[in-house]
Amino acid sequence: MTTLNILATSASAKTVIPEHTRRSANYHPSVWGDKFLAYERSNQGKDDTDTVEQLQKLKEEVRKMLVLQTAEKPKQLINLIDIIQRLGISYHFQAEIEVLLQQMSNIFHELCASEVVDDLHDVALGFRLLRQARHKVSSTDVFRIFMDDNRKFKEYLLSDTRGLLSMYEATHFRVHDEEILEKALQFTTFNLENYLKSHMSNPLASEISHALKYPIRKNLNRLGVRQYISAEEKNDSHNRVLLKFAKLDFNQLQKMYQQELGHITRWWKDLNFAQKLPFARDRVVECYFWILGVYFEPQYCIARRFLTKVIMLASVVDDIYDLYGTFEELLLFTDAIERWDTRDLDLLPDYMKVCYQALLDTYSEMETVLDKEAGRPTYRVHEAKKSFTRLAKAYLDEAKWFKESYFPTTEEYMNVALVSAGYGTMATNSFVGMGDVATRKAFQWVSNDPLIVRASSLIARLCDDMTGHEFEQEKGDIPSAVECYMKQHGATKDEAYSELQKRVTNAWKDINQECLGPAQIPLSLLARIDNLTRAINILYDGDDGYTHSSTRTKDLIVSVLVDPVPF
Repeated sequence: MTTLNILATSASAKTVIPEHTRRSANYHPSVWGDKFLAYERSNQGKDDTDTVEQLQKLKEEVRKMLVLQTAEKPKQLINLIDIIQRLGISYHFQAEIEVLLQQMSNIFHELCASEVVDDLHDVALGFRLLRQARHKVSSTDVFRIFMDDNRKFKEYLLSDTRGLLSMYEATHFRVHDEEILEKALQFTTFNLENYLKSHMSNPLASEISHALKYPIRKNLNRLGVRQYISAEEKNDSHNRVLLKFAKLDFNQLQKMYQQELGHITRWWKDLNFAQKLPFARDRVVECYFWILGVYFEPQYCIARRFLTKVIMLASVVDDIYDLYGTFEELLLFTDAIERWDTRDLDLLPDYMKVCYQALLDTYSEMETVLDKEAGRPTYRVHEAKKSFTRLAKAYLDEAKWFKESYFPTTEEYMNVALVSAGYGTMATNSFVGMGDVATRKAFQWVSNDPLIVRASSLIARLCDDMTGHEFEQEKGDIPSAVECYMKQHGATKDEAYSELQKRVTNAWKDINQECLGPAQIPLSLLARIDNLTRAINILYDGDDGYTHSSTRTKDLIVSVLVDPVPF
């Protein structure tokens, strides 16, 4: 007999749980209101013909610049590719850039050894671009020319601030056991921080300060592009064609995002969760911003809309398990999610029905979308549902700990918390709208918790715990990884932070290693998991920028989704 049948009698009797026995975190309301509804129908069928023509003309000019590049002129090649990537327009020239970087990869070691490329900036930039493009490049072979006989970086590098910055950015692509890059990170960080103490008025200082906080490896595409456009505009020697193309492209994409967000805001407003489930976080704009970090490219509109709805509903489900539901209700809810059946609706309390119906509708809608797309197989939605069920079961495990006032060991906690972090679920769901590249084999791979998913989940969980555990304890939650580690090892909070941060650092190395070829699945799919990790790194930078989104996160969203780039 299932839990649903056992508890059906009490549920159908509409047992009323006194509100004062349910918890509340007093989350602040949405800071956006209906702002994005205004974009729902804007620009529909009203393409700016002049802008489109300008973009096409500029695009061909940039393509000609790339065609003229060869690996025999590495300095010009790598700097052009770097600027194109950092201006956010490289997705237009993916094939051309892949060919050029493959040529560069074939001869890069020889170039460094022959001292044709001996400038620290050029070497570090070339190394980063190749690692970024998943080419295996030996860090020792590349950087040892900058070390003396005592395996220390040479003194003359201290005056090469641009080179230090480029090497600093390169170190974030390190994998395990790369001692030279560990030393390079310490060396560059120390000297760049010293530089800032006495050169704050220098034009390079702003770029250094931003990089120390948000290195390229861990930043979101649109945030990095917005910042770099502003920085490049101040550079007197900037390429006018590239900059103009980047500005037009950024603003065109922003209009598309605004319209998408208008549709999603309408969906959310029609659900009326803010009134029906007032205990839950009302963060639909923040969720869209989160998922925009996973795929910014225009061709992923369907995937972006679907995953935004999934993560928003996962947030509400999390709050039901974490705050509002009684344990008996949560048993019902978990069984219902496992069955995905409309017949279970009548067995749920009224407030759960609202959320459960939205879950059913969201996945059903995606099945319809896939059916229309040349009959694409709906096993994708099936696998996505399975991953959501697993998430709900992890939430239930944590609810049981809360009910029993159980204090898990760090290992017990992490076994459950890596699932409840939700990133395994989001990774699987991120594949659903990706088209034919998301094969059955890819779904089998992602559902088996490969290393990159485990690493991403660990970063998500520990970043969340280290930034939000004190708030979570105030509202009476189960112990976080911080409290578990402190109790198990008799450690101080600072010691726990230090240990958990080491795990986060090692997880980034795991991701870097997994992103280097050969890959078991297409790189376009791997990139979604990589980008999910970047997003959590930004949103949980020093505080829980998702839950408490009215300051720092709001400013980030405004820069990407509200304010166009000025001309």
